[in-house]
Amino acid sequence: MNFYLKENGMQVDLEYGSLDVSGNEDYGFRPFQLMIASIAGCSGSVLRKILAKQRIKYEDLSINAEAERNPEEANRIERIVLYYVIKGYHLDPDKLSKNLALARKNCSMIRSVEDSITIEEHLETIELSQ
Repeated sequence: MNFYLKENGMQVDLEYGSLDVSGNEDYGFRPFQLMIASIAGCSGSVLRKILAKQRIKYEDLSINAEAERNPEEANRIERIVLYYVIKGYHLDPDKLSKNLALARKNCSMIRSVEDSITIEEHLETIELSQ
């Protein structure tokens, strides 16, 4: 990736378009947002692959991410909490929890930061009626 200096940040051209990065969200994504997005996106993608491989059917999967930052340490990300919500029919919460643990072990983004950022995961299942 080649990043180019702009007046209010950096830009990189990627296969799906340009990505603007700036400390000011008026001009692009803030670096901490991209860090959290990469962790949630990686984890969700790995979990989706695991569910597909096990032929577990679900209607919807969403992740809400919250971050705690330390203003005394250059606004360092100290903790990220990921709230997973899986909606579907005949869901097995225990099996889904095991799949989430497996996804964590295979998510390169979580593995890259797990020794410096606390990552917490919570799973909620919503049983849909037919």
